[in-house]
Amino acid sequence: MTKLTSSSVQPGQDGTPALELRNVHKSFGSKKVIGGLSLTVGDGEFVSVIGPSGSGKSTLFQLIGGLEPLTEGEVRIGGRRTTGQRGHIAYMPQQASLMPWQTVSGNIELALRLAGIERKEAVQASRSWLDRIGLSEYADEYPHVLSGGMQQRVSFLRALLSPQHLMLLDEPFGALDALTRQQMQQWLLSIWEENRRSVLLVTHSIEEALLLSDRIIVFSDAPAVITAELEVPFERPRSEDLWTQSLFNEMKQHIYGLLHRKE
Repeated sequence: MTKLTSSSVQPGQDGTPALELRNVHKSFGSKKVIGGLSLTVGDGEFVSVIGPSGSGKSTLFQLIGGLEPLTEGEVRIGGRRTTGQRGHIAYMPQQASLMPWQTVSGNIELALRLAGIERKEAVQASRSWLDRIGLSEYADEYPHVLSGGMQQRVSFLRALLSPQHLMLLDEPFGALDALTRQQMQQWLLSIWEENRRSVLLVTHSIEEALLLSDRIIVFSDAPAVITAELEVPFERPRSEDLWTQSLFNEMKQHIYGLLHRKE
């Protein structure tokens, strides 16, 4: 099995965070979208950001990824200043965005090649990984034949196999139906548990944040500031009956209240 390595910026052995945002501000003209954010994602930590629609969550990803300039502040990845720089994150968008001219296996092979794996080994590893995620029979098909959930499996695997240590997941299951979404959440957890990349997830789903995360960061309306930061107390690996636990529902109601609180 191909070992996942990271040739890009990654945390050190001294507790350096995978991601650190320092007093980040962002305005588009006179419209202030982000009003001063400071947060960290630790090495191997899964952190979720949840907030009202239009609160700047997706804009934050563009700032971290170097796609938009900051108005003020600093982005540090693996302890190094990366403000305005691209190429230091693995990104999984809301839509799978697979390359339609490549086969399913070809999409995975490309991620492996970019991670520095030789072509022959990449071909073998691609088949092995597709078998692990239950899609080996689609290896030579093109992405359009896959269901939405299948495409998102391939998209997540492609991000997981990229060389960057930090993964940004932007509402990756938002377009899926409720049952498929729940299945994908459990599947993502099982794959992530094996590799423990550092993850920052944007989601509108309180349940999803509680199921997946080590910490949850709650945003205000725009201009976004952090109104709460919550440790998720549930042990890993997460139990499938988590949804039925009283503490889960108590935390869900608490976060719901934070999101709807008027200052």
